Amino acid sequence: MSEDKTTSNQPIAPNAKRLLWAGFMAILAAGVGFAIRGGIFDNWGKEFGFTGAQLGMIGGAGLSGFCFGIILGGIICDKIGYGKLVITAFLLHILSAVVTFAAVPGDGGEAAKSLAYNCLFGGMFIFAFANGVLEAVANPLVATLFPHNRTHYLNILHASWPAGMIIGVGLGWVLDDKMNVSWKIQLALYLIPTAIYGIMFMGQSFPKSEASEKGASLGEMFKDVGILGALVVAPLLLLFCGSFLPLFGISGEAAEKIGYVVGGLTVVAVGILTKGSIGSFLLFTLFITHALIGSVELGTDQWIQFITGNLFTSEQGKYLFLWTSVIMFGLRFCANWIEHTLKFTPIMLLFVCSVLAFVGLQLASTMTSIEMAFVALGIYAVGKTFFWPTMLAVASDRFPRTGAVAISIMGGIGMLSVGTIGGPGLGYLKDRYAGESLKEKDAALFAEYKAEKPSTFLSIKSMEAFGLDGKKLGVAKDAKEKTEKQKAVVAADQLGDRKTLKLDSYIPATMALLYLGIFLYFKSIGGYKAVHLDGTSGAAAPPKA
Repeated sequence: MSEDKTTSNQPIAPNAKRLLWAGFMAILAAGVGFAIRGGIFDNWGKEFGFTGAQLGMIGGAGLSGFCFGIILGGIICDKIGYGKLVITAFLLHILSAVVTFAAVPGDGGEAAKSLAYNCLFGGMFIFAFANGVLEAVANPLVATLFPHNRTHYLNILHASWPAGMIIGVGLGWVLDDKMNVSWKIQLALYLIPTAIYGIMFMGQSFPKSEASEKGASLGEMFKDVGILGALVVAPLLLLFCGSFLPLFGISGEAAEKIGYVVGGLTVVAVGILTKGSIGSFLLFTLFITHALIGSVELGTDQWIQFITGNLFTSEQGKYLFLWTSVIMFGLRFCANWIEHTLKFTPIMLLFVCSVLAFVGLQLASTMTSIEMAFVALGIYAVGKTFFWPTMLAVASDRFPRTGAVAISIMGGIGMLSVGTIGGPGLGYLKDRYAGESLKEKDAALFAEYKAEKPSTFLSIKSMEAFGLDGKKLGVAKDAKEKTEKQKAVVAADQLGDRKTLKLDSYIPATMALLYLGIFLYFKSIGGYKAVHLDGTSGAAAPPKA
């Protein structure tokens, strides 16, 4: 392997920019669909009579579908080529709409309700699987096309996600909240960017990754991942099975056993495939760090609109969500300027972002006015902007022989972390802190408002804690003239939100320490540089502009 000594922005293929923007449009379609689906959950609840648990299961299908799509897609991407996977994802996006739109209210009682549920659950899973497959294509494709400036172009690629969220939330705000347009019409709008990315990819030739150019076997691509990398994935698969399989009627004990088997087989399979390769300790550290990124970025995003709506008003919560999304969208076009004008290496950028995210969440835990919320969440948004795409760039820069494997596993780790640790963990903390606050203030009032069942985290019995009953809390929040008891309950709930954000801030603080260690490692070996496989297009001198 050789180090990259160029700073050129030139791609390795004449159609690189078209493929970049096709990938941008593909992820934008995913963001639009994701945001619109999140906004019409209440429509599904009213139209089909689903419970909150059933709606949660439908939403959970989105997480599992993406994880399977990106990991499986990444493993086979270099072997079957980018083009076949793009066609697969495009057809799956269309199929998702067909399956979802088959959900119709009927007079068949539970049978009709069950059919509608299966259509929505299946449609969500297929949609998310297609999104995962597209990321398994888009990330290594852009990394291959722009081997000398991956941080810049991967950040541009991922600016599409907040753009899609902005468009989706805006459409939902107007079409759903203001105009009461059918949820099917709203959801069908994601097919517009789907058609555009299909047209943009049509007839294009795709480059091969450096690993594919060298003819690397799957075992060689997994060597840097190795047993250490598998040991990061295995516990997340265990947690995933423990939380997801019970939704299908499998007992918690059986689900846990299945999780141990799946996790164990993953480690054994990687060990056999790589002939016992331990893997890279640096990549292992990056995997661990990306699990934290999934929890602090997407996990927090799952709750931040709810929390800010709780601390202020629901409409102000939407304003703040759009504010952070706009910041992310704009700044992801500035990575090149930061890297080359400010002379930040990707690791330095990630370190600074971690510090900013810590400061932003610390400030958010104390915000009492909407003005302060815009400042605090603005700082947090700047911090989280560069995490995901820059981590993909680092993995691509340093481990070219992994092809699409390492960065796809990294994306899967991030998403699994959201579903098994980040999202559930923040929900647990919110319940725990709100309950403890009310109990400390008024034990009798807590006994009146506490939830029927305790909340727990990672199924650890010793961590069981009672939160507040959602229905009773909702009545207290909605009361125009609150009683003293209701004021105390709402105050305890808000205090739970603040304490949750404060503890959440220590995740990016931990990340900052990890990045500092990685920075010192690179300094000890002469500094951060991208490496390429000898004899590949990435190692060749870039064409002149």
